[in-house]
Amino acid sequence: MTPVSSPIGSPITEDDIANYLVNTPDFFERHAELLATVQLSSPHSQRTVSLQERQALMLREKIRMLEQRIMDMIRNVNENMVLSDKLLLWARALLLSADPRDLPQRIADELADQFSVPQVGIKVWGVAPAYLACEFAHGVSDDAKLFATSLTEPFCGVNTGLEALNWLPEPQAAVSLAILPLRALSSGAQASVALTPAFGLLVLASPDAQRFNSTMGTDFLARIADLASAALSQLR
Repeated sequence: MTPVSSPIGSPITEDDIANYLVNTPDFFERHAELLATVQLSSPHSQRTVSLQERQALMLREKIRMLEQRIMDMIRNVNENMVLSDKLLLWARALLLSADPRDLPQRIADELADQFSVPQVGIKVWGVAPAYLACEFAHGVSDDAKLFATSLTEPFCGVNTGLEALNWLPEPQAAVSLAILPLRALSSGAQASVALTPAFGLLVLASPDAQRFNSTMGTDFLARIADLASAALSQLR
């Protein structure tokens, strides 16, 4: 737009016009005929449209975007409800386990079943003497124990040949992994989690490289680790 000189010689800019219209809301009330004559380019075609039609198009686009956001919110709520239901079913199965010796395998089996995880492995160490002969208490090196303790949150990523792979039924089929440290945490001890030695490790594996990728959130996995740790405290 070419600046127009004002009576005092200063050019009138588009910003001046915009500010005037914003600060003079009754302008179009006094000049209502302008609303019908202003022609604008349509954002969806090459034709020109009236100001009212352009406003209607903008409103429809805003409504479409709001509808999409609402649908996304509903979808997220539904997905969260499904996950919550599965978590409750998993936790109920742990509570129904009568023999503590069965807990590690029950944890693994129910995770595989409820969350459709192709492979799950678990090891627990530092157990009470009554459980030292159990399979879940064997086959863990000192390095693996140190690695578990070094994790302050679940690890997700591609298979890098960790020892924990050997705890899976088919290690060669594991492409992505989620590794959950198990540790005893008393109420309010989250801040000192790095100082609490791990007493176990839970491994989830999938042939899908994106199932447990390094960019995914780990809050839900952390809740699983907390519940599994609480249930397995019976073995210590």
